[in-house]
Amino acid sequence: MSPSLQAFLPANLQTLLVALTFAFSSLGGFSAFGQDRDFQPSMFQKNNLVAWCIVPFDSKKRSPEERAEMLDQLGIKKLAYDYRAEHVPTFDEEIVTMKNHGIEMTAWWFPTVLNDEAKLILTLIKKHQIHPQLWVTGGGDPNMNEEQTKAFIQSEVNRIREIAIAADQAGCKVALYNHGGWYGEPENQIRLLKAIDMPNVGIVYNLHHAHHQVDRLKEILPKILPHLLAINLNGTLDDGERLGKKILPIGEGNRDQEILECIGKSGFTGPVGILNHTDLDAAVRLRENLDGLEKITSQFAIPTK
Repeated sequence: MSPSLQAFLPANLQTLLVALTFAFSSLGGFSAFGQDRDFQPSMFQKNNLVAWCIVPFDSKKRSPEERAEMLDQLGIKKLAYDYRAEHVPTFDEEIVTMKNHGIEMTAWWFPTVLNDEAKLILTLIKKHQIHPQLWVTGGGDPNMNEEQTKAFIQSEVNRIREIAIAADQAGCKVALYNHGGWYGEPENQIRLLKAIDMPNVGIVYNLHHAHHQVDRLKEILPKILPHLLAINLNGTLDDGERLGKKILPIGEGNRDQEILECIGKSGFTGPVGILNHTDLDAAVRLRENLDGLEKITSQFAIPTK
């Protein structure tokens, strides 16, 4: 309803209309549920894809140069960098190598607190003038009562804000990384974001840690969409985590088509991660994901006239 028509309504009805409008918009409206949006195949194209979990998760144990060459061969130009202690000495080399290959360091798996390792990462980020998202995980007992939850939120606010302030000084955003526990539930993350109240803090949503949430993905996406910085795909099978099939190539899960359709119609534009996260050759698993992704999304492509 236009503001001019709204002005003729009684005050109490105006108030009700405003409240209903706000409630509807907070849910994302029909379009956020993908009901009246077209599927956007562009978000799943290679130039929008990010390789994830390919550093410690790689049977070939590639060096930075070998990793960059692998990504070149696959046509992937974005990297989310995860690491272990043995990779710390090659941080600088990794950044320089990716720059030389024209590969963007889109994200960086970040320590949970602002310790010396975190400060080293930020120093190198500033030195090389890159601006990756910093993916930060958390925990928490999902069965906490409300009093315990409030105390936990305050401790998390203190923890994340310290990281976010330092990240902002480096021109970076912080993304809450769902990895189970209280912290892994989207509604809890939104509650935490509101308490943190910093514009450079959002969410990275990981489907390999969200098997139990797939049935309500259409409900979740509109809620997290205003905060969503990245989404990581995974082949998803009903009850896959319990069956020992937590990580599958895209296309091997019986829920993959509906998940990709839902994401493709959500209004999110990327970046979108594909992952190894196994002890296999990272190149093989990334290729399997690319092939599965192409096969499924081609079914939704809008034909040209």
